[in-house]
Amino acid sequence: MPYVDGWVFAVPIKNRDKFVEHARSADDILKELGATRVVECWGDDVPDGKITDFKKAVQAQSDEAVVLSWVEWPDRATRDTGRQQMHEMAQTDERFDEEKHPVPFDGLRMIMGGFEVVYEV
Repeated sequence: MPYVDGWVFAVPIKNRDKFVEHARSADDILKELGATRVVECWGDDVPDGKITDFKKAVQAQSDEAVVLSWVEWPDRATRDTGRQQMHEMAQTDERFDEEKHPVPFDGLRMIMGGFEVVYEV
């Protein structure tokens, strides 16, 4: 059964192009590690909620866009192996060098999780 990792985070609107460039590099790595699909979505219709919403969840500021990203894996085992390999690669692969490839958003306000697919059409 497929497995999905999902993220929601805020990116400064001025960093949109930097984000897309950063995502392309990271997404290439995920594909190398077995991901079957990677999707990056820039929020353009993200309403304010009365109790909670995407913006509140990541403490988005007025000059930031909410981004929704997900990675589809063939199964949980492939995802777990891929994540372990990514952590190992981070020690030696220059694509993980934050000085050369800075992350264009505040990762501390990112929410993420892994999800078992229970139904799809």
